[in-house]
Amino acid sequence: MSQTVEVRFKGTRKSYFLWPGEEPLRAGDAVIVEVERGRDLGRVTAVGDLAEKKCGGGCTGCAVGGEAEQPEPLKAVIGRAGPEDLKTHEEIRRSEEDARRKVVQRVRTHNLVMKVSDTEWQWDRNKLTIYFTAEKRVDFRALVRDLASTFRTRIELRQIGVRDEAARLSGVGRCGREYCCSSWLKELSPVNLGLAKDQHLSLNPTQISGGCGRLLCCLKYEHEFYVTARKRFPKEGKTIRTSLGAERVVAVDIFRERVFLRSEEQGSRIISLVQLKDEVEQLGEVLVTAEYRARVAAQEAEAPGHGGPAVADETESENGAGRERPERRRRRRGRDSGGAPQG
Repeated sequence: MSQTVEVRFKGTRKSYFLWPGEEPLRAGDAVIVEVERGRDLGRVTAVGDLAEKKCGGGCTGCAVGGEAEQPEPLKAVIGRAGPEDLKTHEEIRRSEEDARRKVVQRVRTHNLVMKVSDTEWQWDRNKLTIYFTAEKRVDFRALVRDLASTFRTRIELRQIGVRDEAARLSGVGRCGREYCCSSWLKELSPVNLGLAKDQHLSLNPTQISGGCGRLLCCLKYEHEFYVTARKRFPKEGKTIRTSLGAERVVAVDIFRERVFLRSEEQGSRIISLVQLKDEVEQLGEVLVTAEYRARVAAQEAEAPGHGGPAVADETESENGAGRERPERRRRRRGRDSGGAPQG
């Protein structure tokens, strides 16, 4: 029975093939595969059910920077790569930097505004793929004809983004380790500035950007934890009533579970979240947080027709217990009685 395998090539390029052999392939095996025009060499990174799940039923356009293509029948793995095949593969890889320099020279000759990031030979040298970045659309038809006569092979120019460029070229991040997108993070998901805001990080682009010049991918790793943890704390800027009177929440420390409070009479103080809840409960009130509001909403949904505790909007809350502002009550009573709202 044929076995679906995932094969990775240079950089982050990958594709899926069928292995018809009786002896199953294993991750890390070097194989020679059938491609569109000739043969290529890569290494197996997933086999069996895992490869089928990642492939989603068959795909041939998994290369970073490539356009999505319609699913086509998977091509076959021709066989395992031998010592001579691997030797040829290494020689080809060493010659790619020299090919890139020649491409850069031809680009300058044609006065094209583009940056040549990388070149990749197909194992049988029937195709040379050139990866480049550019801010605008580039007309490289004359360049392709020039390169085809220079290298005497099929030329493919593929425009990629700066994040894809960093994934292909690799490097060391500010954490001192290899780029995530080059080592293990194969799917680049969008990252926006809101992730940094939720984690109270510096919004200085130089401090939260990676080697590609875009926002760090790792901003997304702990974002869910920060959002979940903050639901247990009162909203910053909110005024609550404690044993010392009305105090405003200045900041929260989710790791030490502390709340920074400030009042006009008593000044500033730091209090633990547990102690803050106790002070509020001693006054016969409830510390309103996002977690508390979600719990109340769930209880109301489970018991339709039975109203739960009223919780006012946090922006209208004076003491954290969901009390309505006196001015708002007077205006509402005025409307109910048909008179003019009282100011």
